[in-house]
Amino acid sequence: MVTSWTQFIPLLAEGAKVTIAIAFLSSAVAMAVSLLIGLCRLSRFRAVRAVSAVYVEFFRGSSLLIQLFWIYFALPFIGIELPKFAAAVVAFGLNYGAYGSEIVRSSIQAIPKGQWEACTALNMKPWQTMKTIILPQAFLRMLPPFGNLLVELIKGTSLVYFITLADLTYQAMVLRNNYISWSPVIMVLLLLMYFAIASLVSMAVRLAERKMAAGRM
Repeated sequence: MVTSWTQFIPLLAEGAKVTIAIAFLSSAVAMAVSLLIGLCRLSRFRAVRAVSAVYVEFFRGSSLLIQLFWIYFALPFIGIELPKFAAAVVAFGLNYGAYGSEIVRSSIQAIPKGQWEACTALNMKPWQTMKTIILPQAFLRMLPPFGNLLVELIKGTSLVYFITLADLTYQAMVLRNNYISWSPVIMVLLLLMYFAIASLVSMAVRLAERKMAAGRM
């Protein structure tokens, strides 16, 4: 017998842990993919640029939910079977990595050409220029859009409900099915918990941006 909304918190908290874990690992994959594909998009080799462009257009142009279904339900038919959690991390990492790669590409391209020319004049190798001069400047430009992308990723994790992974949304639906009369309260709690997680991430990104701008990172 439920007598207070606080009785729902423990189960929702368990779901929130799964949501945060998916978001954290997915964002790590997405960041790595973003950097790799973003640099490939700027490669001097046409084939590399073409392959990376196809990757970006495919993952941006198709549904994230279908990508999640394909990775979890279709890959086993060709011998690749991933647990639900791993399938979710791969799907979100690859999808948001495609969006992030455009942030990386545009941020690098926004660095004035004079920076490249100065490094060339100093006889620096291209990888040295990128590592020590270009990327540190570009990263500051990347932070705000990456923060927005991460918030979108957190909200998007609710899609794992459809592969019955016990995240925050899944636990809320379980509670709602068992306590129909409490549905408005459960939905409000679900909304507030997603808002709290996203707000903490936004605050962390803004703090990192201020510290980098002040030269303390």
